[in-house]
Amino acid sequence: MKIIILGAGRVGYSVAESLVSERNDITVIDTDAARLAELQDRFDLRGVVGNGIDQQVLAEAGAADTDLLIACAAQDETNLVCCKIAHMVFGIPTRVARVRSSGFDVNQPLMGPDGFAVDAIICPEASLTRYIRKLIEYPDSLQVREFAGGRACLSSVRARARAPAVGMRIGDLRLHNPDLGLRVVAIYRRFADEPDRFVRCDGATRIEPGDEVFVLAAREHLQEVLNAFHRPSDQPARAVRRILIAGGGQVSLQLAQELAAESDQFIIKIIEDDPRRCEQLAAALPSEVLVLQGSHTDEDLFFEENVEETDLFLALTEDDENNIMASLLAKRMGASRVLALINRRSYADLMHGTQIDIALSPAQAMLGEFLAHVRKGDVQAVHSLRRGVAEALEIVARGDRKNSKVVGRKVGDLKLPPEVHIGLIIRGLPDTEDIRAQADGVEPEVIIPRSHSVIESNDHVVFFLPNKRLVQEVERLFRVSATFF
Repeated sequence: MKIIILGAGRVGYSVAESLVSERNDITVIDTDAARLAELQDRFDLRGVVGNGIDQQVLAEAGAADTDLLIACAAQDETNLVCCKIAHMVFGIPTRVARVRSSGFDVNQPLMGPDGFAVDAIICPEASLTRYIRKLIEYPDSLQVREFAGGRACLSSVRARARAPAVGMRIGDLRLHNPDLGLRVVAIYRRFADEPDRFVRCDGATRIEPGDEVFVLAAREHLQEVLNAFHRPSDQPARAVRRILIAGGGQVSLQLAQELAAESDQFIIKIIEDDPRRCEQLAAALPSEVLVLQGSHTDEDLFFEENVEETDLFLALTEDDENNIMASLLAKRMGASRVLALINRRSYADLMHGTQIDIALSPAQAMLGEFLAHVRKGDVQAVHSLRRGVAEALEIVARGDRKNSKVVGRKVGDLKLPPEVHIGLIIRGLPDTEDIRAQADGVEPEVIIPRSHSVIESNDHVVFFLPNKRLVQEVERLFRVSATFF
């Protein structure tokens, strides 16, 4: 695809890095010539210095024959106006805008062809909030990603000794738990001092303590599945109740507002060092949420606020080093689980597998929302995994046996790369844009595929790909052709 990215900031940088690796034709527009030069030195892309709402700049960037515009500049107004110009003047088919303000909805007439002509809105803060809320809902998981409107989930979990599934072969796991619908699609295992290494999964693969296990399951089975890998049989599940947040930014505010409105079970505290921001937070949040002024790495303050009783510590400041140090300190002082927001990929790689339970990259949390517009075919959802190396893909099977290579065929007969795993098939989803809607009150069926399972037209198939280079082969397989035979 030919893609224009407006904005070379953190989000633009991460999007460019991911899309360039797939050999797309990328042009990045930014007013900062030095930042563009750095991008051009690092990646195989073209940079254009200028303002994205200038028609001449867009023309120089090749807007006349561009397939996709991703507007992720710092200002919402710039992104919206750029989408309008891209549609009205250049006819760019697909336009995605990064919008921080919560007042915009892609279904509003304002966003339609007669308005700003935005096909999709991406909000970084909303993406991060959704991501963290899933970790609160499923505290044993390292990440939870949804498919088929939330009916199926992909989760990664750290295998612990004495948990029921740990030490078992995958084939035995299926035999001992026939009623528990799950599919182990990947294992990442650490060997000595090497980084985690991908381990192919088949019936003979044994799950070892310390493995990071990726598992697909229907939503209603997910907690039971996580318990099987992470929690010894004699240890009861512990819900997240006490939450301590370092940093009072927009993500912290939005998360605290949603959690406080959802339930009174949470005890939420926010530590912020800026007195003015503390006042703003206190005014915007219900009285049950305690806002504390102080340093994010103040050991005495952590001790006074009983950090050792904290179920989840979240370091969500704008500073990577601050988040790392605050998380390490909270963990050392007894916090059950810690998450650090880390923008720099090299830092996130260093922290993975250390005392920090979860090193979360903001760009990776939202990257899949961009990728869904890049993937070819009827792709419904994309999630970037393992810091952009791996990917989970939900794609719809279309056509019939005459014009499709997958419809009417057994899973075992599909010509897929050996590393690719078909994790789930969701059958009976309504064929509408809003797949959360019910079709005539009939609940869709989540199927754990076997080699003899036959794919039907309109099935939603979820794949795990350990390397993004495999995406094109999957897309080609699902492509409908006029004359297949």
